[in-house]
Amino acid sequence: MTRLEVDRPNTHRLDAVIDELADLLVDTVDGGASIGFLAPLDRAAAVAWWKERAAAAATGRLAVWTAHDGDRVVGTVTLAYPDKPNSRYRAELVKLMVHRDARGQGLGRALLTVAEQAAIEEGVTLLHLDTETDSPAERLYRSAGWTKAGVIPDYAANPSGALRPTTLYYKHVGVRPEALATVLTR
Repeated sequence: MTRLEVDRPNTHRLDAVIDELADLLVDTVDGGASIGFLAPLDRAAAVAWWKERAAAAATGRLAVWTAHDGDRVVGTVTLAYPDKPNSRYRAELVKLMVHRDARGQGLGRALLTVAEQAAIEEGVTLLHLDTETDSPAERLYRSAGWTKAGVIPDYAANPSGALRPTTLYYKHVGVRPEALATVLTR
């Protein structure tokens, strides 16, 4: 049975699962997901990438959640918070990953829901993301109520190196846009 951790890990916590997160990243890229890496992804490079994220999580710039099947990480999602004062009301949803063995069980939607709820609790009212056009992830975001903002052609290479379009999405969560003045002045 898969269990979902919903705590916002600090550096020590994220360090404890870096090896599993690296395995998940390698699996995700090997499975064809366009998440910023080319295949085959070297495991050492995946470990190094996650170590860099641990430092950002320690400063509060990133919030990372993980889903586990036993002791193995099978999913993750991250929120990236901007550092500018006029941007406190928004965050970017990045690196939603589900291991190929755990797909089709609602884990992606559960991780997305956790990130959205955490954003609301942090006072975030607008989330945004980009994803490969026509990917399974795009179908998930549309079905979860995200709004398509547009498509950028040839935006990123997929794991095999082919240039693919990227679709930008946003979603209002929590407070409606009319109340943003309050969020910006806190």
